[in-house]
Amino acid sequence: MTIGVIGLGLIGGSMAVDLRRRGFADRILGVENDPLHAEAALRIGLADKVVGLDECVEQSDIVVVAVPVGTAVHLVGDILDRFDAAGAADKVVIDTCSTKEEISLATRFHPARRQFVATHPMAGTEYSGPWAAMSGLFDGRACIIADHEESSPKALKAVEELYNVLNMRLIYMSSSSHDVHTAYVSHISHVTSFALALTVLDKEKDEKHIFDLASGGFSSTVRLAKSNADMWEPILIQNRDNVLKVIDTYIEKMRLFRDAIEDFDGPGIRSLIEDANKIKKIIR
Repeated sequence: MTIGVIGLGLIGGSMAVDLRRRGFADRILGVENDPLHAEAALRIGLADKVVGLDECVEQSDIVVVAVPVGTAVHLVGDILDRFDAAGAADKVVIDTCSTKEEISLATRFHPARRQFVATHPMAGTEYSGPWAAMSGLFDGRACIIADHEESSPKALKAVEELYNVLNMRLIYMSSSSHDVHTAYVSHISHVTSFALALTVLDKEKDEKHIFDLASGGFSSTVRLAKSNADMWEPILIQNRDNVLKVIDTYIEKMRLFRDAIEDFDGPGIRSLIEDANKIKKIIR
């Protein structure tokens, strides 16, 4: 099995590491436009060879598109064009993007659509680049497979086997449902972390005070603010409508806290906190 990985960063690089170590891939071909990243990926051992897109698609059994969603929407279609032109009916392409509806719409009527499986392995850190790749990143985490009925049974089976090797829990849903759910459980977390970082940086012009006073709670809350803008700008644009709804709800809840604090309303503050504590039944 030859796996082509387009984008040897945190997600693509971590997949490459474990797919090779766990015996799923005999060879990893990488595609990386950044020369520094390409050199680092080879030195770290994420790929056997860094090649151009043509060679990667031609020689790979499964092509993993692990680039920002703005690029992935067009790239998956380009790869499917190459599959179709070459009559390569056995090849499969997957994406790993955090939004699914736009890429689904872009590929829906492609002649080779059934060779594409839309996926979202829900794992990651705030770091990026080949240096961030690690073994075990996906173990025990959820992976969404979106619109699975639009993929061929053979392509779907190959991708299920790939994610089983990565020890991921597979969840199936429509692309539109995926984007709603990720707006609530992922995208709003990043927006609030970005906003909190901006708030603190605006107040504390002397950064030394931030690091001197920062506790574990602050660090864990603002950790996501270190996430890469190249990745998150297109995610928030593509999932705009869902993210705006979640932001509006979040602002409403912040207003409840603000009003209770402004009014010295101890019981009101306690009630809001205790209602929020119910999340312990879901997240342990």
